[in-house]
Amino acid sequence: MKKVLIAYRLKPEGLQELAGKYEVTLPTGKSSFSREEVLAMIPDFEVLVPSFSFYTDKEIMERGARLELISNWGVGFNNIDVDYATQKGIVVTNIPDSTREPTAEFAFGLLMASGRRISYYDRKLRMPEGVSWGAYAEAGLPVYGKTLGIIGMGRIGQALARRAVASGMDIIYHNRNRLSREIEELYNANYVSLDNLLRTADYISLNAPSTKETHHMIGKRELYMMKPTAVFINTARGDMVDERALAQALKEKRIWAAALDVFENEPYIFPELLTLDNVILTPHAGTKTMEDRINMSIEMSRNIVGFYEGIFPVSRVN
Repeated sequence: MKKVLIAYRLKPEGLQELAGKYEVTLPTGKSSFSREEVLAMIPDFEVLVPSFSFYTDKEIMERGARLELISNWGVGFNNIDVDYATQKGIVVTNIPDSTREPTAEFAFGLLMASGRRISYYDRKLRMPEGVSWGAYAEAGLPVYGKTLGIIGMGRIGQALARRAVASGMDIIYHNRNRLSREIEELYNANYVSLDNLLRTADYISLNAPSTKETHHMIGKRELYMMKPTAVFINTARGDMVDERALAQALKEKRIWAAALDVFENEPYIFPELLTLDNVILTPHAGTKTMEDRINMSIEMSRNIVGFYEGIFPVSRVN
């Protein structure tokens, strides 16, 4: 019986596919195993299930002499040294299907909340100084009729575009590769260069994967190209944005607002971001509903079963 080490405490409802067929070990009485605990246990396991916040590096893979599969509990896989896993003959999988709709839903919620200042109004109404009830004071920005620029028009980017189109937005996008005409026509989306997108979009959503090439792809140069009324949303990965440059752009009002669900050194947040009124901060919560998190565990489990038994398709990243 193959042995599966799950680094994070997941609810049993999502692990039924593994029951009785695999020997599963996961934390009890605490939320996760520490790195040191994983290093101590990993020599006995064929499968490791890290969460998106647990970094799986060379040391863990070297210690895991029996490792055959790393079944990531997340769609992004920048928490895994995939190149080294490939060298070691270890298969890495992710979960793109269960994360698509909830992440797009959350991204659009952040777009609405930042543009229309929903969280700002709520926060200010609870404070002694309050908020102005005047007709024009502290006004937000419209969404209908505005242009959404999507950086990374994959599964999540397209799910976000579908919501934006339904709300009357125009779509431009930048991708590593241009999409087919059929997909573009679904959203009436126009392919543009990254610089063109940054200069013209009213709302900009980052939905690309985190790679060596995309590290800090949004920095001072890119931020200062945006409109002063631009809203920037990141539900992808935090290391793709220079947080210091973003905080400065927000402080100087070079851009109008930002909404961030991911950060470069989670759970640490660049301190200046915490002091600004024109940024919404959420704790990597794009998929954080009970139903969606259980669905993530189901998809992760089916990657394991599919890998060993061929019953389900496997979402491989290497």
